[in-house]
Amino acid sequence: MSYLCPLCQLPLTNTNAQLRCDNNHQFDVAKEGYVNLMPAHHKRSKNPGDNKEMMQARRQFLEASHYQPMQQAVARLCKQNIHEEATAVLDIGCGEGYYTTEIAEQLKDQANVKMFGLDISKIAIKYAAKRYHNCQFCVASSHKLPFSDHSLDAVVRIYAPCKEQELQRTLKATGKIITVTPASRHLFQLREAVYQDVRLHSEEQEVIAGFELELEEKLSYTMSLSGEEALSLLQMTPFAWKASQEYKETLQLVSSFECEADFMLRVYKKLI
Repeated sequence: MSYLCPLCQLPLTNTNAQLRCDNNHQFDVAKEGYVNLMPAHHKRSKNPGDNKEMMQARRQFLEASHYQPMQQAVARLCKQNIHEEATAVLDIGCGEGYYTTEIAEQLKDQANVKMFGLDISKIAIKYAAKRYHNCQFCVASSHKLPFSDHSLDAVVRIYAPCKEQELQRTLKATGKIITVTPASRHLFQLREAVYQDVRLHSEEQEVIAGFELELEEKLSYTMSLSGEEALSLLQMTPFAWKASQEYKETLQLVSSFECEADFMLRVYKKLI
């Protein structure tokens, strides 16, 4: 399966480390192996998505294995719900590839399947492609996926947005969506330190037009973090912007920090 040109939606073919369509639009394959399919005029900012500091914090935290139970649960759901004849699975908002590579590992016995990772952050994709070689990575928008109609067997979305129309367009008739969202008490201890009024996350299922919920699981456990790990976790979250510098410095120096991890995992199937 080939990517689609983001400018004209024609298939791209790989020629001499370049992807090119019949309209002669060209996209270089970076030395790390990824391709940037995010034209400059499609961006809302110069460097959209997570920056280098956020990616370094994410990698530091993930390498400590505190999210490994969720990583393994997602990969298991993919293994159980993606049929043996599958050819293409996409991880939307893949970041630096921590989940993408494990899903690819779980699906490695399915010889025909290719694992793709997509993110709007160029630095995230660069990190991913340099480290993980069992996946194909691209910089692209989740609102206009660079894949042809009915070409994907499954889409994985871990906190990631995507237009319903794009999911309907790109997924096959047997296609599945596997999502991870925060459950009610996810990172409650961090949030109560940042916000005066802490509300529990809603656990109401997302309604995705053209799909129906097939399976739902909740995964909850308590993480025992060092101060450095807790700070890295905070830096990965949107509410890091609300945290004071004083709190960040204090958090970094604590000897231990107990924090809840609370996830909702769901599988949706396409309505025929």
